[in-house]
Amino acid sequence: MNPTDTPRRSFVARELVALGSAFTDIGGFAAPLTCGAPADEEAARARRLGLCDASALARGGYKGWTALDWLREQGVGVPEQNNRASRHDSALVARLADTEALILGGLDGGCALLDDLGAAPPPGGCYPVPRADANAAFIISGSDAPAMLAKLCAVDLRPRSFPDLSVAQTSVARLNAIVLRADIADTVAFHCLFDSASALYLWHCLIDAMAEFDGRPVGLAALRQL
Repeated sequence: MNPTDTPRRSFVARELVALGSAFTDIGGFAAPLTCGAPADEEAARARRLGLCDASALARGGYKGWTALDWLREQGVGVPEQNNRASRHDSALVARLADTEALILGGLDGGCALLDDLGAAPPPGGCYPVPRADANAAFIISGSDAPAMLAKLCAVDLRPRSFPDLSVAQTSVARLNAIVLRADIADTVAFHCLFDSASALYLWHCLIDAMAEFDGRPVGLAALRQL
């Protein structure tokens, strides 16, 4: 399919098209399934160092002085500490502050948790935070990912210092970003959310930083195979 066939497309769609990417429709969003190579080859690449545009995947959240208590009342396992995340089926729930939680959907593109929460009107003091348009999302995976990110981020993201389900609200290539480590099977993986207007800039920064490690873009099919 062509990205222009869907109502919404990647914030870096032109870069993905230039790579020869194959796209799939996720909720009306043209998402990269592969980035010019077979999925098996890209999966092997993702285990070393891969960059996936995950902006088609569901993301949202809630904030306000009653937000965390309300989420717990809905059966959501909100972490007890800020800057930690938990898994809720295929979704991720990250506690960003005493008054805010971020929710990321799974690699299939949907998020039953966000759907269920959206059907239950929140109380006063709890407000939904839509992120699908305001924030772009990349997933950086592989054993070389922490070393590559050390070139762009001051936070020590090495596994011994930044374990699975850790969250950092930091700067990546001088952009404000949320970095959430959520490993895929036994592969280290970082979700990176940031201002969608800067997607092309950060894409180029990451591609440049990855060159030293022979890292390359990968599609969602590769991550689903990990």
